[in-house]
Amino acid sequence: MSNNKKPDQVVFNEDTKKYDAALKPYATNLGAPAIEITDTTTWKNKNIYKANKQIQAKYLELKAEYDKMMQELEYNNLVYNARFNFEPIIGETYHLYKDKNSEPFLSIIAPDHCNFDYVGSFYLNSEQLWKKTED
Repeated sequence: MSNNKKPDQVVFNEDTKKYDAALKPYATNLGAPAIEITDTTTWKNKNIYKANKQIQAKYLELKAEYDKMMQELEYNNLVYNARFNFEPIIGETYHLYKDKNSEPFLSIIAPDHCNFDYVGSFYLNSEQLWKKTED
């Protein structure tokens, strides 16, 4: 064995010319515990499940919001395509009925003051959108 060659069990750093076994992030002698790879399968599966649940919940929220918007669009189309002979005022509630030909018409007459085929009551908001009121 040559003078500058160290035995295998001695940890000597040739770059710094120092013994640095205590600074290594791994075991350096035969009596040290074996390096074992951590099993991350459980962690991965748990977090995949959580992520999927979170994404699914967000999807359901977005879908509910989309369904609500489509319902509002349907109501707006229904009211704007109805027959009426007056200019609706923002902030007022109007009532939608069907005539004898099942054609929709808008009226200021409340459902309890007439016997028309009542469809629903709608409020014209400041954005010129018709919002269905609770009956």
